[in-house]
Amino acid sequence: MSASEISPDEAVNLLQDLTAIVAQACAEIRAVSPTTVVHRLKPDQSPVTAADEASEATILRGLARLLPNVPVISEESADNAQTAGLNESFLIVDPLDGTREFLAGRDEFTVNLAIITRGVPIAGIIAAPARDQLWRGVVGKKAERMHLMGDSIDAVTAIRTRRWPDQGAVAAVSRSHYDGATEAFLKSLGPLARQACGSAIKFCHIAEGSADIYPRLATTCEWDVAAGHALVVAAGGDVLTPQGTPLAYGRIAENFRVPAFVAWGDRAKVVAVKT
Repeated sequence: MSASEISPDEAVNLLQDLTAIVAQACAEIRAVSPTTVVHRLKPDQSPVTAADEASEATILRGLARLLPNVPVISEESADNAQTAGLNESFLIVDPLDGTREFLAGRDEFTVNLAIITRGVPIAGIIAAPARDQLWRGVVGKKAERMHLMGDSIDAVTAIRTRRWPDQGAVAAVSRSHYDGATEAFLKSLGPLARQACGSAIKFCHIAEGSADIYPRLATTCEWDVAAGHALVVAAGGDVLTPQGTPLAYGRIAENFRVPAFVAWGDRAKVVAVKT
């Protein structure tokens, strides 16, 4: 495929091969023990391990074969990425989102892959290797959850976000980045249970209807958000700035930073964050 725009229909055709690449990356991560792996700190003080690097190498090799002319932005090599053509379509990857969770022995870390066209996520895949689960979606087409079996998949189930419940609404919140502004915003929405966890798996909870909102009112990176953004929208929700406007991706001048966002399961519930 050329570096021209990838449409949702084309994304559907690519989804199975992309899912296989992500499943292979999950197998690479599972082969690394978090109790013995050596890690180092990057300049931003976030950890990186051999599991991150093995996953990224597997994904980049697979994408080079499948989509050789489509640019790829990946967390561990973003500084050296080819950035030409990002105004059309590109792929954005986090080979191991939640490295701190991985090192702590938790099961919440994920592998994230998204297709971005004209600055908008149109397809996303999120896999949780330690849970043997994978979620994927194409905007306007479908959203589904499946069971990972090694480097293959099984038991595909369609998923959808839910209407905001009259009682029992749930907020997915960050285990590491929960702050006073987030708490104040959630309190403004009425009674909400808080469900704390790490990584992009919070988007999956929104997409499958087990949580209703995920606010992140601090800066993060596009590779942390893009796949979950596409998945939530494909499942019937939305991901917007705190002011209720669309997010844009491929922001090279901003070093691929996302200032803040709110993921909503029920689009009818969207309100702007008061600042």
